[in-house]
Amino acid sequence: VTGSHNPRDHNGFKMVLGHRSFWGADIAALAALGPDGGWSEGTGAVTDAAMLPAYVDRLMAGYDGGAFRIGWDCGNGAAGPAVEALTQLLPGKHHLLFTDVDGDFPNHHPDPSEEANLADLKCLVADKRLDFGFAFDGDGDRIGVVDPRGRVLWGDQLLMLLAEPLLAELPGATVIADVKSSQALFDRVARLGGRALMAKTGHSAIKSMMVQTGAPLAGELSGHIFFGQDYYGFDDALYAAVRLIRAIHLSGRSLADLVDAMPALVSTPDLRIAVPETRKAAIVAEVRDRLLAAGSTPDTTDGVRVASDDGWWLLRQSNTQGAITVRAEGRDRAALDRLLAQVDDALAASGVRR
Repeated sequence: VTGSHNPRDHNGFKMVLGHRSFWGADIAALAALGPDGGWSEGTGAVTDAAMLPAYVDRLMAGYDGGAFRIGWDCGNGAAGPAVEALTQLLPGKHHLLFTDVDGDFPNHHPDPSEEANLADLKCLVADKRLDFGFAFDGDGDRIGVVDPRGRVLWGDQLLMLLAEPLLAELPGATVIADVKSSQALFDRVARLGGRALMAKTGHSAIKSMMVQTGAPLAGELSGHIFFGQDYYGFDDALYAAVRLIRAIHLSGRSLADLVDAMPALVSTPDLRIAVPETRKAAIVAEVRDRLLAAGSTPDTTDGVRVASDDGWWLLRQSNTQGAITVRAEGRDRAALDRLLAQVDDALAASGVRR
């Protein structure tokens, strides 16, 4: 049961059956069992177990990540107690923020995909002259990272860091990233000899594709990172932190130097445009159909992703709101402006303004 980073009065469920995501049509079929009365009755048992020590021991199993000076911002979410225990075992020097679990989130909202929520972590890293910092969402399955210069690394950049040691150990392995991710990631995986696959955005879609392909690593721009190599195939932000420490250590370089070496592309955040719930799928379909009619060949993995010499733009319907979302990435600011002009033209033809 989790409300993740949603407002404090929200709750939800993540469902798993036989280590596979249980979503979409599965949930609809489950709901139909209620009025049909198609369930079984019986007796069971409830047992209590102290999971935290075993969990932290598992995070540290085989640790070979070296010693760093690290900041940790738990945002008063569920990760706090585990981070307190983990940092007692990790080598190096660790500075912790907001580890008390408090669903009122008195310091800031625990959503590391919003840069404003990383302000405290940036200050901590700068003030204490740390090597880098980690932040976590409310239920500890998404991670944010800040380098010593205050730069935020998004999920696709984290996958670039993690892919290098993974592909050295598993040559030719598959790495999955969601459709919002930078082209630089897909290119980097290919240069390292891996197989890069693009997936729909969404926790369940990523996990399902990992099972189908046997991929040892996958992730989303939002900071969900999934590990199949030496782990269980799900997104665990504390384990992601441990693996990132290892990747930085094995590189022999500072995180700042690793970020400097990444392509200097210009991109938008997710641009969310409110539309009627009943129109959001139709708008994306209309744009797709006009592109196809004009001879374009967009990627339709999730909405439409259109590539050109300038970069690419993406239009898709929101999974959770009455909205469509836009993201674009250009080789420079002028290229990004041209891409956004294409988006505006595509939306205008469906009566939508960005």
